[in-house]
Amino acid sequence: MSISRTAPKRTSPFKVAMASFIGTTIEYYDFFIYGTAAALVFPQLFFPDATPLMGTLLSFATFGVGFLARPVGGIIFGHFGDRVGRKQMLIISLVGMGLCTLLMGMLPGYAQIGIAAPILLTILRLVQGVMVGGEWGGATLMAVEHAPKGKKGFYGAFPQTGAPAGTALATVAFLAVAQMPDEAFLSWGWRLPFLASAVLVVVGLVIRLSISESPVFAAAREQQELVKVPLVEAFKRHPKEIFLIAGTYLSQGVLAYITMSYLVNYASKIVGLDRSMALLGVLIAALVAVVLYPVFGALSDTWGRKTMYFIGAVAMLLSIGPAFAMINTGTVAGFIAAVVLIFGIAMPPAAGVTGSLFSMVFSREVRYTGASVGYTISQIAGPAFAPTIATALFAAYGTSDAIVVYLVIVAVISCVSVALLPGGWGRKEAEHNNLTQEIVVETKV
Repeated sequence: MSISRTAPKRTSPFKVAMASFIGTTIEYYDFFIYGTAAALVFPQLFFPDATPLMGTLLSFATFGVGFLARPVGGIIFGHFGDRVGRKQMLIISLVGMGLCTLLMGMLPGYAQIGIAAPILLTILRLVQGVMVGGEWGGATLMAVEHAPKGKKGFYGAFPQTGAPAGTALATVAFLAVAQMPDEAFLSWGWRLPFLASAVLVVVGLVIRLSISESPVFAAAREQQELVKVPLVEAFKRHPKEIFLIAGTYLSQGVLAYITMSYLVNYASKIVGLDRSMALLGVLIAALVAVVLYPVFGALSDTWGRKTMYFIGAVAMLLSIGPAFAMINTGTVAGFIAAVVLIFGIAMPPAAGVTGSLFSMVFSREVRYTGASVGYTISQIAGPAFAPTIATALFAAYGTSDAIVVYLVIVAVISCVSVALLPGGWGRKEAEHNNLTQEIVVETKV
C-alpha cells in the first residue's frame, strides 16, 4: 500500500503576522507593566526603608536586570530556534513570560516577607528577561519568513507593532487602577494588571498553536542546512553585523524605555503632573505608533529598509531637545506633545522596519541567533539602565539638560551604526531586497 505524501497547508502571511502581533503585544504588556509599576509602586512596596531617590533608583535597577537576562534568552532561544524551529520557542517564551507576570502580581511586599520580597521580585524579573530575549527574534522571523516577495517590510512591522500596542494596553490597565485611592492602589490595586496577564496569555497561546512553522526554517531543515552551534556560526559569519545591529537599535531602545518608564516618574515627581495625565500621554503616543509602524514598514518595501531606519534614527536625534523643552513647561499638553513627538512620530520610521532589516541581515541557518543576540546586546548597552542613568543624572545636575546630552550621544551612535550596515540606499536598496528574496522549497511530510 502506498502512502500519499503531500505538502502541509501553510498558514497565510497575514494570519502569521497577526499571531506575531498579538503574541508580542501580550509579551510587551507583561514587560511594560513592570516598568510602570517600577515608577509608581515598587519604591514604596519593595524598598520602603530607602530614601525616595534611592527607592526609585533601586526600583529602576530591578527593571534593568530584566535586560541583563535578555542576551541569555537570545542565545538559548536562538540556538533551539535555529535547530528545532521558530514556533516551539514562541510558545515557550509566551507561557514563561505569563507565569512570571502572574507570580509578580501575587508577590508579598517588604512589609510581609522582608528582604525576600525584593529578592524574589528580581529573580522573577530575570526569568522574565530571558523569555523576552527569545520572544522578539522568533516572532519577527515567523512574520518575515512567511511574508511574500516584496512585502517583508510590511509584514515584519506587525511583531514590532506589538511593542506600542502592549504599551498602550499596559497603560490602560494602570490608568484604570490609578483612579483608586492611594491606599487601595498601593495595597492591591496595582496587582490587577499583573493578574490580568493570565487571561491574555491563554488567548495568545491558542493563536500561536494554530499557525504553521516558518517555511524558511522548514526548507533549511529539509535541505540539511542546520548548523550544530548557531551562536558560534553567527559570530563566525556575521560578527560586524551583530554589533552594528546593537548600535543601530540603541537609540530606539533607550528612547522607548525613557518614554514609557522614566518620563512617567519625571512628569509626576519632578514636573508635578498628575500620574493619570502622564500615563494618558504615553497611551496617546503608543496609539499613534500602532498606526504608523505598519505604514513605515510598507513604505520600506519601496524606499528601502536601511533608508527608512536612518530617517527614523535622525528624527529621534532631532526630537530629544524639543521634547524635554515641552515637558518642562509643566503642562499636560506639553507632556503629551513631547511623548507623541518621540514615541509616536520620530520612532516609527525606524521601529516599523526593525524586524525586517535586522533579520534579513543574517543567513537563514543562524538568523534567529544572530538577530536575537545583536538585538539583546543593545538592550544591555542602552535600555537596561536608561531610566536609572536618567534618574542619577537629574539628581547630580538638577536639570534635564544632562539627560538630553546623554540621549543625543546615544542617538548619534545609532545614526552612525545604521549608516554602516551593509546594503545600499533608497529605491535601489528596495529593488535589490526584492530581487534577492530566498527561494523557499515546499517541505513534504
